[in-house]
Amino acid sequence: MPQSRGAGKSLVRASIAIHEPPLGKSTTPGALMKTFSFDFNPAQLSLGRRAQWTMTPAAAVREGAKAQFMGSEAREMSVEVFLDTSDKPTDNTVLKKVESLLSCCGVTARSKAADQPSPPWVVFQWGSFATARFTAYVSSVQASYTLFGTTGIPIRATCQLQLHEIPQATARQNPTSGALTARRVHRVVAGDSLPSLAWREYGDATVWRAIAEANDIDDPSRLTAGAELLLPAPQEVRR
Repeated sequence: MPQSRGAGKSLVRASIAIHEPPLGKSTTPGALMKTFSFDFNPAQLSLGRRAQWTMTPAAAVREGAKAQFMGSEAREMSVEVFLDTSDKPTDNTVLKKVESLLSCCGVTARSKAADQPSPPWVVFQWGSFATARFTAYVSSVQASYTLFGTTGIPIRATCQLQLHEIPQATARQNPTSGALTARRVHRVVAGDSLPSLAWREYGDATVWRAIAEANDIDDPSRLTAGAELLLPAPQEVRR
């Protein structure tokens, strides 16, 4: 059953990067706390977005009220996470991973200490599936334990996550089309490299030069922890 729902080892795995919330008025996620890698890729994702309209009744118009556009809401995503360690009936990995997801709805210690209490910010990533990649907060986590080991420890669970986009303030004009293309800012942490960032953002480690060019980086082997890198939108990256 797990094999039919998941992905083989040669396929790109989905993941959720869990970050500290930013301090002050920044819209850039803080330090990376943990990367939650999926054991099995989602069987399906649900993406949604709403446009707000208001209806203003007009007495002189018999056909009906006049519609007025009020703005667009941020994206929402529902994703199912399947966890299974039934081949290791005494392993507590499922329990720990569920607790990790549940913590996304709790205030981080660092933000509380800074008197700006907030749950973590997260970024869902799955190779080159750019439509589903955005900075978000987790509004709900529902875990269903469906199999237990002989000691009572859960060894199989299904978690339903609801993510809501946090709008970013990084955008630039696309010189070829005149349209705005969204760019994301990444704060460098220990172990980061341009190829690894290119793989996480675009599903292709060989396009790291696009990040280097966007940030005027002459020596790609030297990245300073804490530095902020502008990540081009996927449609700007030449493959």
